[in-house]
Amino acid sequence: MKSLLTTLTILLFFANDAISQEKKDLVKPNIVVFYVDDLGWQDTELNDLDEPTPWETPNIIALAKEGINFTNGYSPAPTCAPSRAALLSGLHPTKTGVTHVSGGTLPNTSKKSNYVTPFYPVGLMPENFTIAEALKMNGYRTGHVGKWHVGALDIQKSTNQGFDFAYESRGAHQGPKREKNRINNFATHDKGDAYRLSDEKYPPFTKSSPNGISYPKDMVTEKALEFITSSKDEPFFLYLAHWLVHAPIHTKNKELLQYYSDKLGVKMPTKDIPIKTGGQTNPFYGAMVTTLDWSLGRVVDLLKSTDDPRNPGKKLIETTYIIFSSDNGGVEKANGDIVTDNFPLDQGKKYAQEGGIRVPMVITGPHIPKGETKDVLINQLDFFPTILNLTNSTVPKEYSSNLDGLDITGVLLNKDKTVKDKTGNEREDLWWHFPHNTDSQMQSALRHGDYKLYKNLIPDTYELYRLYNDGKREDLEEKHNIAAQNPEIVKDLSAILEKYLEEYNAQMPYKDPSKFKKDGTNKNVASIPVISSDSFDTESRNVSISLEKGKNNVVEAYALVRIANKSILKKKGKKGKYGKHDTTFIKIPLDTENNNLNYTFTVPEGVIEYGVILIDENRFMVQGEFHNIN
Repeated sequence: MKSLLTTLTILLFFANDAISQEKKDLVKPNIVVFYVDDLGWQDTELNDLDEPTPWETPNIIALAKEGINFTNGYSPAPTCAPSRAALLSGLHPTKTGVTHVSGGTLPNTSKKSNYVTPFYPVGLMPENFTIAEALKMNGYRTGHVGKWHVGALDIQKSTNQGFDFAYESRGAHQGPKREKNRINNFATHDKGDAYRLSDEKYPPFTKSSPNGISYPKDMVTEKALEFITSSKDEPFFLYLAHWLVHAPIHTKNKELLQYYSDKLGVKMPTKDIPIKTGGQTNPFYGAMVTTLDWSLGRVVDLLKSTDDPRNPGKKLIETTYIIFSSDNGGVEKANGDIVTDNFPLDQGKKYAQEGGIRVPMVITGPHIPKGETKDVLINQLDFFPTILNLTNSTVPKEYSSNLDGLDITGVLLNKDKTVKDKTGNEREDLWWHFPHNTDSQMQSALRHGDYKLYKNLIPDTYELYRLYNDGKREDLEEKHNIAAQNPEIVKDLSAILEKYLEEYNAQMPYKDPSKFKKDGTNKNVASIPVISSDSFDTESRNVSISLEKGKNNVVEAYALVRIANKSILKKKGKKGKYGKHDTTFIKIPLDTENNNLNYTFTVPEGVIEYGVILIDENRFMVQGEFHNIN
């Protein structure tokens, strides 16, 4: 196990349940998690409702024919980092604290709000034991290819989170250099081209290329294939986290861009200007989706053609579970482009509405029935306990009760119609918490059967929608808020959601004192806590904080301390200018006495800056002065 930083980390372990009979004929099955970036529920041909999508995804469809397509598959969050942290750790975003992207910074207020988003870490810390660590403990070779995005410090890197192999460049998704743009950055057949077009031909088939077209060399795909072929005597776990189809919206495949321009009936782009047409009409994005599908096809083809050295007579495809999904819903606008349209789902990335969290999800593998579609509620948090069971992996039991997902092996292998917990109770709901961005986006949500409940955090109100009626589509668009007509349902579902929020200590937005008048009309803000003294003892590294008497009561207090890699400190010094990913703030508790008027804490070694955060009884957030430590 890891050696952990004192006061910053806690050692956690995982446990696992019994293994079903169906898996006993395999010697440690392999696992591939093919995780896509920003692929919407309506961006493939899997769950194509209403108007058919123009994007062609034959390999995703072929994969679904080999396994189960889950139409009610959900990501743990509406943005990238929290979903990835949750998938890897098996913990709800409110447990890891990673509830949005670009964390580890001081809490701030957006220009459009009077509220401060709560502090959240930038990514996983060493105490967040990962699925890679769990499988590595059980004899697996582990590989991560593609996007990490859950922490850039040394202690947060994938190779310090259980992965033996890592390749994290963007591959062919690397954006154009400054002197170029997306209409003169196409790959060629030149030998010196880093993205040289392949000699092999792949779909789609065009009039000019009836045998298929060539695709640019993509090192993300190549490194994934390399990891699979280099895994010989050990079973492998591959976490292939694609950069596709995240912005920038571009392609290096000119022929594919031409194909989608023709299919959509638009002119081939000759100027790098934003695509403003609505719906699914962006040919650059279509090319990205099909390129992603091509990458999946390359991986599956390799599994089909490669013998499994540990299971004689079987190909890898027969001994490998493949989990295909996306980190959140489709992003509808980016960098001036209209990218895609999640309709009939409402909203998209960064929203708790269905368009932001419902995602494509296909699972295939040994003994999983072929070509089935299931509408049971599945969350990517379920992947961790399910993988443990499918691989017959055992880990210490003291952490098993802390996993937030459920083992869905029964649905995969035993034809169970519902997901059940360890006691046999059927899953009834899933929930989300997103206290970020604009006031209207700050929401918690609960999916319970046919219903979707929202708790608006600002102001504190509820909305209720009926997505289905006895399983049949009713208001999937979430157009009709029926909360007023159904007070009893709101009461029951809000009690469930509020219990989750309380049990998980979900952090809520706070009031920004600078946005409220400090005059006699608002005595609460006029009496916000004031720090009267703030001292640091260089020998003991103890900080002492005192508050003025007669102010609002403090109900929550913590310190934020800034850490950096040792190599960065050595190079730049404690007062140097740091890059975006060189440092991060982390949260540590304070000791208090004298009716919350005095606070103390010890600054850990390696910290370069510290400050305190105070929350008063009226939910005003007060930030103390932040100090560099020489």
